[in-house]
Amino acid sequence: MISRQFLTFVLYVAASSASMADDVDFHEGIFVVNEDWYGHQNSTVNYLLPDDPGGNYWHYRVFQEANPGHELGCTNQYGAIWNGRFYFIAKQDKDPGASVAGGRITVADAETMKILYQNTIIDPSGAQCDGRGFVGIDEHKGYISTSNGVWIFDLDNFEVKGRIEGTSNPNAGDDTPNTNPAGSLYYGQSGTMLLADGKVFVCHQQSGILVIDAASDKLVSHISMDIVSDGAGIGSIVKAADGSLWASVAQDTHGTGSSLPLLLRIDPHTLATETVPVTEGMFGPANSWYAWTPDAFVASSQSNVLYWKGGMNRWFAGSQIYKFDCDTRETSLFVDLETEGANWKVYGCSLGVHPDTDEVYMSLYHEFSTPTYITRRYSPEGEAICDYPMIDNYWFPSMFVFPQAKNTSAVADISVSETSIKLSGKLLSLKNASGSTLEIYSATGACVLRYAINTDFFEQSLALPAGIYIIKAGNSIRKFRI
Repeated sequence: MISRQFLTFVLYVAASSASMADDVDFHEGIFVVNEDWYGHQNSTVNYLLPDDPGGNYWHYRVFQEANPGHELGCTNQYGAIWNGRFYFIAKQDKDPGASVAGGRITVADAETMKILYQNTIIDPSGAQCDGRGFVGIDEHKGYISTSNGVWIFDLDNFEVKGRIEGTSNPNAGDDTPNTNPAGSLYYGQSGTMLLADGKVFVCHQQSGILVIDAASDKLVSHISMDIVSDGAGIGSIVKAADGSLWASVAQDTHGTGSSLPLLLRIDPHTLATETVPVTEGMFGPANSWYAWTPDAFVASSQSNVLYWKGGMNRWFAGSQIYKFDCDTRETSLFVDLETEGANWKVYGCSLGVHPDTDEVYMSLYHEFSTPTYITRRYSPEGEAICDYPMIDNYWFPSMFVFPQAKNTSAVADISVSETSIKLSGKLLSLKNASGSTLEIYSATGACVLRYAINTDFFEQSLALPAGIYIIKAGNSIRKFRI
């Protein structure tokens, strides 16, 4: 049997010799968006091919390699692939130690990584406004969350169209530098967003969860975290495989990083909420508003489970990874890195679930002062599959971004009657469905079909991107893959 130490050595040698190749297939692997070394250089993107037959697992700084002379902005925490494009959102446009100015907004072709657009500002007025996250609404529009509100982004013309009313930071307006976490912009930020049931759910540090109608760009509701606990704040929000939303709970709104051992379940259609405690003796998801990052709080798209890191050490808790079953409401310890004795910890928010294999990936490090990182791959049962050592650098990884499927055009044949829905050969029985609405949602929350069920027979073929979809009709909900 090959020892783990020997395998790690072999992987390290392969990783050390890896370089960017012209024929890298950006459909096959996993992107890792890195904060990189603040004060020295702009943010970077690495690309992992976890099953490369030649052991050429890592391709480093692929954005710079594809775009000589161009770089991302400073502390680029967020990346998302939407309709064939890669949207990068950075806090500032240029690191103090960098020689090249990047952008707060950068858009690249997801298949080639070639730059399509870059802008140093988000607020067209030039006012202080640092980037946070991105969510795609449809082929024409996306939203960008910032330290001062949620902004509408025209995807056709690469133009910021304005801020959604009611989402701004009520503390904005002082002259504190935007790189100073003690400034007022760090007390009413907008962070993680997701699209569900035609609405965008926005984590707002001070207000809780803002609910925006994605068609009209209007704030239509808001969920205060006071319903969970007096003075509580929002951490982050994820969407489970069954379509339900789950929010993590911060102890307060001050960005201390402390979490409560609770989750808030939200029905995206009715906005009904339910407070669900985590199993006694375990921690809720850690959160980070101070020097904001997306949280290490993620959902599987295949199994109805959530994963997060948590512990007593607030922002820097990184040894315990928990797994939560949305059906049984049970929390279990998925991985305890402390028991391994190698002093590995998960860095920041760098935790992800592969949408196809359901495997869990995490970036591990030792200490802030040590430039030694690996990415580790786990089975859904918590068994370590492989380590991918990296060349020495202060990467400070942010988030995993899983690419779109290479076959982006699949056909789903749909037929609907009063009693059943047949989709690509899969049958969903219906009861008393007449008068209800058939809705099909992509994994991003976009509604791809809405049809009022009546006595007429309905049949249609849809060309859809390959992936996971949720079908809802009356009280029936089912997940399927095409």
